[in-house]
Amino acid sequence: MEFLRRLFGKSSQGTARDAVSRRASHVTPSRTQRVNMPIREPEPTAREPEPEIEALAAAETAAEAVAEALEAHRDDPAPEPEARPPAAEITATNRQSAANENVAAVLEAEPTGIPAAAPVLTRQRQALTYGIASDIGIVRDNNEDACFGMQWHSITVDDRPDFGLFIVADGMGGHLDGERASGVAVQMLASEMIGKIYAPMLKDFNAGSGPTILEALVNASEVANRAVIKRVPGGGTTLSAVAIVGNLAYLVHVGDSRAYLLYEDKIEQLTTDHTLVQRLIEMNELTLEEAEHYPQKNVLYRAIGQNEKLKMERLIRALPAGSSVLICTDGLWDLVEDVTIRNVAASSSTPQEACDSLVRLANARGGTDNITVILFKVPGDEAIY
Repeated sequence: MEFLRRLFGKSSQGTARDAVSRRASHVTPSRTQRVNMPIREPEPTAREPEPEIEALAAAETAAEAVAEALEAHRDDPAPEPEARPPAAEITATNRQSAANENVAAVLEAEPTGIPAAAPVLTRQRQALTYGIASDIGIVRDNNEDACFGMQWHSITVDDRPDFGLFIVADGMGGHLDGERASGVAVQMLASEMIGKIYAPMLKDFNAGSGPTILEALVNASEVANRAVIKRVPGGGTTLSAVAIVGNLAYLVHVGDSRAYLLYEDKIEQLTTDHTLVQRLIEMNELTLEEAEHYPQKNVLYRAIGQNEKLKMERLIRALPAGSSVLICTDGLWDLVEDVTIRNVAASSSTPQEACDSLVRLANARGGTDNITVILFKVPGDEAIY
């Protein structure tokens, strides 16, 4: 892995490459995007190179080589348990037992920190509440973020839990159409989920002919990926989506937007940053201190719209009563540390107040990027019956 260090950050002499700069916070080493990467100076040749063309070509080649090398040297992950979320395929008589069986393997594998909760699919007296905010920031001249929030609550003769859908996307910097890529991705994923999962659930919650919620989220992400490739050539975006049924959260994610679980005095990051820096940290090629000031810390190796084959991170989590989930772009977490995010959320009277306060705080600390945040809170134990 020593060659990775040679590819990144070991040569900082000013050259024509310095003129080829990223116009925003995200770049990916694939397709037609151009990236400014600190690579070794080329050996002198008799021919005088064209500076800008040579710099762009070298940058793209270096980025592609790093991404391929990181993927090749990554240990194969353990097979994911086949989680069959119960919401769309169980009857009223066995709903709770099926839920426990289907998520047991996932809950056993959860990281320590916030304790795992038992799946609860009974209806609730109080509705899930959420806030949502998006801001252009102080520095940028357009907002490349996109977001979506939806919550459904009913008290009827049917024993139906609440459900919701929350999505955050951050369009790729360096693209003229970053805002279009994020918008298309959010719209397509939301449309697919409403049509394939939530509309059928309203008609018959116990219907079992459709895909599971996690499968539907992955399928919807693939539809969004194809739509961005077709409608926004060269565009790209992060995508983090959480579907809620009762107190079960189903999450899919790609890129470096983040989802956090907040409970009591704890905050737990649920997603992984799909950045080259994070991969180098995982391989012990960089320390956390080195990563903080790394020149290419926001380069993504995985995103929507960059490759026909999409690999989404996925997770099922049973949420403790009274806990909250926060989804945000790097315009927030890059400027506001996790403990402060937790404290602001805990001290706010409503999720919307928390979102507005976090946006103001990020802007007060420079507002160097677009800022988008969604915070939703599940009801407490007293709200379930």
